[in-house]
Amino acid sequence: MADPARTMGLSFTKMHGAGNDFVVIDLRDGRPAPDAALCRAIGDRHTGVGYDQLLTVEPPRTPGAVASYRIWNSDGSSSQQCGNGARCIAAWLVRDGAAEGDGLLLDSPAGTHAVTRLPDGYYRVVMGVPDFVPAHVPLRGVDAVEGEYVLAVDSTVVSFGAVSMGNPHAVIEVEDVASAPVATIGPLLQVQPAFPESVNVGFAQVESPGRVRLRVYERGAGETLACGSGACAAAAVMMRRGKVGRDVVIALPGGELRIEWPSDDAPLSMSGPTAFVFEGEWTA
Repeated sequence: MADPARTMGLSFTKMHGAGNDFVVIDLRDGRPAPDAALCRAIGDRHTGVGYDQLLTVEPPRTPGAVASYRIWNSDGSSSQQCGNGARCIAAWLVRDGAAEGDGLLLDSPAGTHAVTRLPDGYYRVVMGVPDFVPAHVPLRGVDAVEGEYVLAVDSTVVSFGAVSMGNPHAVIEVEDVASAPVATIGPLLQVQPAFPESVNVGFAQVESPGRVRLRVYERGAGETLACGSGACAAAAVMMRRGKVGRDVVIALPGGELRIEWPSDDAPLSMSGPTAFVFEGEWTA
C-alpha cells in the first residue's frame, strides 16, 4: 500500500533555533509519522529539504500540555531530546494559535517541559535536572560519578565529562574549539562500547566564567550549528567543575544560548531564539 504522505503531499514548516534546523510536521489529525526512509529522503540536503532533526507535532500525552512532539534525526533514527526543537515547537504552536499566553507545557519523548515565551522570538525551556549517574547516561564500565572519565579511542586518550539531559552527552574540554578534532573524535567516541546508546559529543572551550564556546557532534546528524541539549550538558559539566558560574552563555557556531542552573538539585533552563524559514509541501 502506498504511503499517504508520499501520494497526498505532506505540508511542513522549516525552522531553526540558533542554526539548528528542523522540519516541523503537524500530525495532530492522527496521520502516521513518517518512516525512517521518508525521514532520510526529506533530510537529504541535496535531494530533499534538509534538516538536523524532523519534529512531529502530536496530541498531548499529559493533562495541561498543549501538545507533544517526537524527534527524528536526518539519518532516520529517533531521538529523545532536543532543546532547540522544543523552543521551535513552542513558537510553532503560538503562531498556530494552539498556545495562548506566555507559558505552556510540552510533552517530549524525555518528559514534560515548561516553556516561557520571551520577547523577540526567544523562548525559555526548563530542561530538567542534569543526571550524572553513569548508568543513567548510559556510560558502561564506571560505577561511581566522577568529574572526568578517561577512554582510549584508537590511539588517542580522551578525557571527558558525561551527563544525561534525557539523552547521552560526553563533554570534552579543549583549549581552542576552532581546531578541536570534532570530525574525528566525535564519530569515534560515538561507536565505543562504553556508550551503548551512542552519545552526543561536545567540545567546549571556557572563555570566561560567563561564556563557553561549543561545537557538538550529534548522534544521527553529525556536527550541527547548534545543539540545545549539548549546550545544557556542557554548561552543567563546567559548572560542576567550577569553571563557570551558574548563569552562562554558550556560544555555538549558529548562535548563542543562555543556560541557568541555580543548584545541583534544581532544574536547568535554556533560553534562545527561534526562527521560521519557509512553508513547503513534500510531494515525492
